[in-house]
This record gives sequence, structure tokens and C-alpha cells, in this order.
Amino acid sequence: MVKKLFLILLVMVLAGAAYLAYAVFTHGFSAREEPSWAEAYFARHARRIATPAGAKELKNPFPATPESMAEAQEHWVAHCSSCHGIDGRGDTTIGRNLYPKAPDMRDAETQRLSDGELYYIISNGVRFTGMPAWGSEDSPESIWALVAFIRRLPHLTPEEIQSMRQPPAKEAEGSGAPKPHAHASGTAPHKH
Repeated sequence: MVKKLFLILLVMVLAGAAYLAYAVFTHGFSAREEPSWAEAYFARHARRIATPAGAKELKNPFPATPESMAEAQEHWVAHCSSCHGIDGRGDTTIGRNLYPKAPDMRDAETQRLSDGELYYIISNGVRFTGMPAWGSEDSPESIWALVAFIRRLPHLTPEEIQSMRQPPAKEAEGSGAPKPHAHASGTAPHKH
């Protein structure tokens, strides 16, 4: 029995090494290449692989209110839409050129993830993809609000999407400049 398991493991390791050698010598690992079926499979399942089982059971502890949804929408537009797009499709210059590509957040595969899985992914990122970890930048409340907003993405109307594309109105503060986004630490981001 042990010998049989060892042989199966050896065959799998050799097959993986052969595929790696083939990929490197034939086309490298360019993000411009279409992924092989194996790469596509692992990319599609990277989110699930990266999420611990306990995260699936987490429930959003914050009720979605008009205020929290407005803040989450503003956060989405300012910080998430460069990769995922205003409408969540991932059809942006950055989203299309990531490897693996940014997922369509409206897609059933994404929407089937539990609230806890989405929270974990936003907080901790997904290794070997373009998804960074935001847990040290954003508060838990703001990440849970984003989870609720992601649930709304498949249901956005064309009018809502168009309004999200409009630049935000200037705040009525002394200089008329928009208020900077506050991070979880309570500090504003550096100005460039």
C-alpha cells in the first residue's frame, strides 16, 4: 500500500515537473499568454484554496444601511474599481492584464462565496494573484460593508453604474478639495 502511494506521488511530481519545464521552455510565464487548462483551474479555485474552512461560517455582523452602502460604493469606486471595474466585471486595463485576470464579481461563482469567504479574501488577499490584503488598511466595518456592496453588484441598474462613473462633488471645506479617504488607522493616505 505504501509503495503504491509513493509511486502515485512520484508520478504526480514528475508530471508537474514536466509541465513546468514545458511551460518555461515553450512560452515562459508571461501574463499575456492564455493560461493552460491546469493554470485556469488553479486560478479559478485559488480563492477557495486560500480561504480557511472556518471563514465560510462567518456572518456579516453589521447590517447594511443606506449610509454604509453609500460609503462602500464610494470605497469601491475609489479603491476597487481600478481592477474590478465600476460594475464589477473586471474589464479594466489592469483587470484584463492581471494573471490570473480579475474575476467578474457579478458572476455566480463569486456570488456563491459566503460572506465570510469574501471578507477573508478582502482582508487577507490571495497569494499568486493580483488580489492584495486590505485588512491592515481598512477597518472590519468597512470590509463588511464592501461584502454587502459586492452582493449588490449583479443588481446595479445602468443608471446606478453611470452615477458611479461621475466624479465626486467637491466637499464644502475651506479649500474646496475633496476629503481624503481615512484608513483603519485613522490617518489619511499620503498625498502624491
